[in-house]
Amino acid sequence: MSIVTNLGFWGKIEKPVIALAPLANVTDAAFRRIIAKYSRMGAPDGGPDVLWTEFVSADGLVLADPKGKQKLLFDLIFSESERPIVAQIFGGNLSTIEKAANIAAGMGFNGLDINMGCPDRAVEKQCAGAALIKNPKLAREIIRSAKKGIDASGKKIPLSVKTRIGYGKNELDNWLPELLSEEPAVITIHARTRKEMSLVPARWDSIKRAVEIRNNAESKTLIFGNGDVFDVASAVQKAKETGCDGVMLGRAIFGNPFLFAPHKYYEDKTESEKIKMKLSVAVEHAKLFEELLSGVKNFSIMKKHFKAYSSGFTGAKELRLKLMETQNANQVKDAIYDFLKNFIK
Repeated sequence: MSIVTNLGFWGKIEKPVIALAPLANVTDAAFRRIIAKYSRMGAPDGGPDVLWTEFVSADGLVLADPKGKQKLLFDLIFSESERPIVAQIFGGNLSTIEKAANIAAGMGFNGLDINMGCPDRAVEKQCAGAALIKNPKLAREIIRSAKKGIDASGKKIPLSVKTRIGYGKNELDNWLPELLSEEPAVITIHARTRKEMSLVPARWDSIKRAVEIRNNAESKTLIFGNGDVFDVASAVQKAKETGCDGVMLGRAIFGNPFLFAPHKYYEDKTESEKIKMKLSVAVEHAKLFEELLSGVKNFSIMKKHFKAYSSGFTGAKELRLKLMETQNANQVKDAIYDFLKNFIK
């Protein structure tokens, strides 16, 4: 018998869905606005089709003191340019998952996602993230609790799950049916085990197997794949080869805000023009980070972005060293403008 699931907005997006993966201390409000601007605006065939927030602790959203809660809520601020956007939460406590789901749904997100794949030990100690792969019973209860919280909000947003193919080994044949039985709208599968982290090539044959498992269960849940996808063309090809409904791109976005719409901004430019464009976006990114998140997130978070923005061209190492010493957006602007004046003619 066919399983009926609440696909919500997911059912309205042309397949394959191309999404930007949630990345801790990366896909914050400033970065998402940059991506929305340079991959969507003026590019009707650009992307990503969907954005995710960083993951947020359900326990923190519910149990932290007022100051702590307010800080966490900054991880969930978003602009209309980012829609459709999905909030991601994590946790192992049924009560706080339900309440956090209610909070997130009430904030107007298009969807809610539960992280069941993060390998961070601090997260796993909370019986959350990848630890849930070892506890299918709790994982199913968490999905039910999140749905209950969404329902109590009066919103009809769909629930999704992001996970891995297994913990110490590939357990997809046992793990995936447990999740499918709870009828999430989407299950995104990072094609590696928790033990493998990102140290081995992603196993895309497992994504194909996930689609087979879903089809055999006659489920309407969408299957997305994630891992080692470096551009939109490759994502589309992966979807075609595996039959999955969508693909997430993660690390490929570093230093490349034009990833989802290169034809609009980038492809017909000279190398010099490309460098100028990329570094100009770095200045804009730093300024936006300061405007939106100053006092909430440490400016040093931007350094991983600076490393990516300043690579692959003559003089990049010297610029990168200067950017690593910056402490605010003005210093970033000065360093980059000096570089452009002296190195790029």
